[in-house]
Amino acid sequence: MVRVIGILGGMGPEATILMMSRLLAATPARDDADHIPLLVDSNTQVPSRIAHLIDGTGEDPTPVLVGMAEKLVAGGAGVLAIPCNTAHSYYGAIAGAVPVPVLNMVELTARRVADLHPIGPVGILASPAVEVTGVFADAFAGLGRKVIFPADRGRILSAIRAIKAGRADDALPILHDARAELAEAGACVAVLGCSEFSIVAGRLDGAPLALIDSLDVLVQACVAHAATDDFRSNQGADLAQ
Repeated sequence: MVRVIGILGGMGPEATILMMSRLLAATPARDDADHIPLLVDSNTQVPSRIAHLIDGTGEDPTPVLVGMAEKLVAGGAGVLAIPCNTAHSYYGAIAGAVPVPVLNMVELTARRVADLHPIGPVGILASPAVEVTGVFADAFAGLGRKVIFPADRGRILSAIRAIKAGRADDALPILHDARAELAEAGACVAVLGCSEFSIVAGRLDGAPLALIDSLDVLVQACVAHAATDDFRSNQGADLAQ
């Protein structure tokens, strides 16, 4: 039986649509009924994670995120996914509020990197907020790995804002420079740890460091999880950690 996946979206809306598009492409299907049923809350009014985590002046988005999760479960979702790495700073509160697994994109990505690139520091291209909260650092530390972030947080944040504003061309030179910086610093691979960067992933070829896109990792986990009858199985628990 194919299970319903609930998506806590809108952070940002284009990244949410991208996840849905990648899910469609990744699902083996010959007809409509072969695709994964989705419940999507593309809530563009979630309080700014940047304002809360970096500026320290914004509203805490936790109650809104928890409310979204509860609404999706009430609507029939059997597993939840959050296509926003920064929102995983609130993962504990979200996962603790609902009786279904919540796929952890950050943890899943760390495991994928460990499988494909078992040695060396890992470069992270992500919002400065995840550097502040340590979600990637903690995930990789649990696997005995060190992470490296680009030095100029302001430039990375400006790249995110450019993509959100529809100016992806302005973000590309910043991401190319940051990727080269990570390679020079000794990273063995770079993680696209911001779903806004996933939007331009196809335009980042040619730089000196392999990329692993966290959104792709989440999509693959959703496809695997949707066909799993027992969401309480050990496999399901592993995917949701």
